[in-house]
Amino acid sequence: MDNAFYLWLGIVTISAIGTLAHFFYDWSGKNKIIGLFAAVNESTWEHIKITLTPTFIWCFCDGYLYGSNPNYYCAKLISLLALVIFIPAVFYSYKRISKKSILPLDILIFYVAIILSQLSFYAIITLDPMSYIFTYLSCIGLFIFFGCYMTLTLEPIKATIFRDPITNRYGFRAHSNPFKRKKQK
Repeated sequence: MDNAFYLWLGIVTISAIGTLAHFFYDWSGKNKIIGLFAAVNESTWEHIKITLTPTFIWCFCDGYLYGSNPNYYCAKLISLLALVIFIPAVFYSYKRISKKSILPLDILIFYVAIILSQLSFYAIITLDPMSYIFTYLSCIGLFIFFGCYMTLTLEPIKATIFRDPITNRYGFRAHSNPFKRKKQK
């Protein structure tokens, strides 16, 4: 399969699953297992998570095609880190200037992050083979990354990136249904 075709197939697939992942938790009846992988509130972290989940799922496809490439694990780790760094960096930068969140810009950031993530993956995959030490370190990094992904969903740190701007709460407790508002005490 042509690398350019596969690159764009990945971008479209990750974008589609990520977009739907914004709604999976509500659609599942607030199933906590689904909530580990889907957005459970409107925090920046949950929006990062809906780019990470489909990128992890996409590992089954790109791992099949590129898993024997010595740069694969490093490329995957860098592509995931690109998502985690790009989204909050751009979101909080423009929000600092505009003093508010702008939905069309937030959506654009989501899709640009996915494109940059996939482009970084393919840029690293096509490099000359890296030393085996990068493979080992990247594998360890991926395990740590996935562990943090799960932990921060279950027990978010009390920081701005994890706080739902609607309820000012964290994690599963922050979930709000925009169609059914309850009075807060």
